[in-house]
Amino acid sequence: MLIKAGKLAKIGVRGVVQGVGFRPFVYRLAQEHNVKGWVRNTSGNVEIEIEGDEETLRNFLSDLEAKAPPMARIEEVEATFHTLKGYTGFEILESLSQEGQYQLVSPDIATCEDCRRELFCSTDRRFRYPFTNCTNCGPRFTIIEDIPYDRPKTTMRKFQMCPQCQREYDNPLDRRFHAQPNACPKCDPSLELIGGNGNPIECNDIFQAASDLLKEGRILAVKGLGGFQLACDATNEEAVNLLRSRKRRPSKPLAVMMATLEDIEKHCLVSPEERKLLQSPECPIVLLRWKHSSSNISSAVAPNLNYLGVMLPYTPLHHLLLGETGLPLVMTSGNLSEEPIAKDNDEALARLGGIADYFLLHNRDIFSRYDDSVYMVEGMPQAIRRARGYAPYPVFLPFKSKQILACGAELKNTFCLTKDEHAFLSQHIGDMENEETLEHFENTIELYRKLFRIEPEIVAYDMHPEYLSTKYALQAGSEQGLSLIPVQHHHAHIVSCLAEKGIEGPVIGVAFDGTGYGTDGTIWGGEFLLADWRSFRRVGHLEYVPLPGGEVAIKKPYRMALSYLYTLLGEDFPLENLPLSKIHSVELELIKQQLKRGINSPPTSSAGRLFDAVSALAGVKEEIDYEAQAAIELEMLAPGRADDFDSKFYPFSIVEHQGVRVVKLGELFSAIVQDVEDRVPIPIISLKFHNTMAQMIVGMCRLTAIETGITQVALSGGVFQNRLLLKLATTALGREGFGVLSHKLVPCNDGGISLGQAVIANFELA
Repeated sequence: MLIKAGKLAKIGVRGVVQGVGFRPFVYRLAQEHNVKGWVRNTSGNVEIEIEGDEETLRNFLSDLEAKAPPMARIEEVEATFHTLKGYTGFEILESLSQEGQYQLVSPDIATCEDCRRELFCSTDRRFRYPFTNCTNCGPRFTIIEDIPYDRPKTTMRKFQMCPQCQREYDNPLDRRFHAQPNACPKCDPSLELIGGNGNPIECNDIFQAASDLLKEGRILAVKGLGGFQLACDATNEEAVNLLRSRKRRPSKPLAVMMATLEDIEKHCLVSPEERKLLQSPECPIVLLRWKHSSSNISSAVAPNLNYLGVMLPYTPLHHLLLGETGLPLVMTSGNLSEEPIAKDNDEALARLGGIADYFLLHNRDIFSRYDDSVYMVEGMPQAIRRARGYAPYPVFLPFKSKQILACGAELKNTFCLTKDEHAFLSQHIGDMENEETLEHFENTIELYRKLFRIEPEIVAYDMHPEYLSTKYALQAGSEQGLSLIPVQHHHAHIVSCLAEKGIEGPVIGVAFDGTGYGTDGTIWGGEFLLADWRSFRRVGHLEYVPLPGGEVAIKKPYRMALSYLYTLLGEDFPLENLPLSKIHSVELELIKQQLKRGINSPPTSSAGRLFDAVSALAGVKEEIDYEAQAAIELEMLAPGRADDFDSKFYPFSIVEHQGVRVVKLGELFSAIVQDVEDRVPIPIISLKFHNTMAQMIVGMCRLTAIETGITQVALSGGVFQNRLLLKLATTALGREGFGVLSHKLVPCNDGGISLGQAVIANFELA
């Protein structure tokens, strides 16, 4: 009858189990099962000791996983059984700090239904209080300074809870038990409306005053969860254009926030999968098909695009602001173009003073900058930018990793720190093109190292010698005596896809992007690789052409069009009947000389530059002001229904050169020129070109599969953010019997590079 006598179970729970209501859940579960003992947070996990008979303990353990709080993510439960200690009750103990131990940290979570209900209930003490939260929602990562996750280690430590809030915080049966950001109007944080001159605006109702300003066409800087956002009326074209002018963002699309899903459906088509994503606790921006004909949102919000980046309110402040205005609001990052998002009040007043007319401030400090995440749904949700709601939750690795810092790429930078089975892919850092972003990068690395107790032994970095991330890696690694591992850009792309799927390979990797430093010193970007976690072999690529003027050719796609025409079809190719004919003769001659003499014209195999060239040649976009604009606008013009043209494509050939297959593009450009001269509608040219790119992928993969027997293909690189190409390539590969891997959790663009770098570096020194 040993079972009747009972046992003591010592239980350790790892995962996201702090800051999500896990201890009060355990307390209630203990009451339900009538077990005695205790629960506490530690620096490494949640520890539980309980006493009961064997069947009760077994049922408790089953419910521990099955009934866990909605935002908990249990990674592992370990239980050992011992002799009884004789507990007489159940209690929640103080947290235990442990040297060297770490735990997973919850991302910030969108306002839950219970808090939203209180927010709009006139009899509730938190009625219209913009900092309402509980253990199921609110700030987490943006306020935490260290672990264990307790109020003294967050930016909430300066606010003393009122007696009512303290009672909630201390009551294990309350949903605000140990909700570290717990607050109400009596105990702060609080809001303040400030004019552009820095002086407070006197008003009875801040949200009414802010709403009136937005309706007048003013621009507001709003302090959100992870930094400031710039808001204006999305239906007011003058206000949108003013924001663009001040922010120095001429045409890059802006995100829009709408109060309800019903509001979104007035302006956009929303699939069931997109609806689920919009309403998820992560609450990202979702790229939705825009119903231009029935939407009054200004076309200036996303010029020449068929998709609108939309999100629902994810903080009480946003709910109140959107509810008061009754308008869709532009809600874009609070920065000048390409700078980090502003996070502190004084910083925002200084940096955004030339953009915003008014500032909606609060006095809860933000510890870590945190942009909005961006997703699209093409068959399944796919990350475009991974930040709020997702980071710093790790990507789980199917092996135990060394402690590694991978520094990522230049554009859309993230870094990745690995330890055990965890790859901590950072939130979106941004384009590493200025000192401010580099400082944000360095500070965030230090935060992750501190939170997750990581001391890197290896530093991985991109091979491009001029990337700021590479220079940081070389300096930091050398100063600390760490192993330094250079990783080829496109190998990292493919391995980032493999790592998130938990697949070692080998696969046929198709890496299509704008720029990546090749092992031969040229600019790669249209690559076919045989790749696994350890190594790669380049088996094919798009034909090389010069990049006339280097970076200038990226910003002026007509230069790429001329490069392809003059390189592949002859330096005297006539332009009379093409959109390119309007280029000034002086510049034409200069470009010809650059191409002829190889002056500042490095060779490139870039798929991104190929898209740019076709866009310019067809007369879609000859100059750009944001990355991939020419390619995006070319994609937008392809017909929604392919009809009779879905199987038509341009000619190309695949030849072998020095043991590597090359996609030759001369026939393609001759055919596109003919279509342009024959005035074939641009949508048809766009569709045929996209079909051609898909056929190139299939053709190269078919030949590689015949040679190697490998029939699994991984698609990665920023070009695969192109929905049409992704769909066409995936469908065509599937018809040929290939298994296709594409990204979901990690961006296919350079935001995923650091994960691939970390995995490759781990096996480089294995």
